[in-house]
Amino acid sequence: MTGTYVLAIDVDRPIAVEVGALGEYEFEAETYAYVGSAFGPGGFARLDRHRELARGERDVRHWHVDYLLGHEATTLVATVRYPDADQECELAGALPGESVPEFGASDCDCPTHLLETPGLETLLGAADDAGGVLEDDSEAEAD
Repeated sequence: MTGTYVLAIDVDRPIAVEVGALGEYEFEAETYAYVGSAFGPGGFARLDRHRELARGERDVRHWHVDYLLGHEATTLVATVRYPDADQECELAGALPGESVPEFGASDCDCPTHLLETPGLETLLGAADDAGGVLEDDSEAEAD
């Protein structure tokens, strides 16, 4: 199955992360929303890869979000799927939050695909209103 997804990522303390060719980014202790697409090979199997990286079971970073997910101060707390929907850029512009410039948007004209949100509940409410299907990742992160 393919589509668009949103990752809700908690950062538990201020951190600086080297994000590949983008350079160093500073993140406050907040909840962030990353909007991605899963239309390539494997479709939503990409989400399992993100989860493995967040749990420290994988080291290779392919996408900007991998650098954030791979940091010890981050937790992947929820995933929202939009099956068969190509809404990546639309959601990146519509979900609540402040843009993290250029993050995750190197293959489109969007200013960003990562948002510093006003909180998890606000993010999940907006994602639900946009037709997303919520998956709770908190148990997977407790390992």
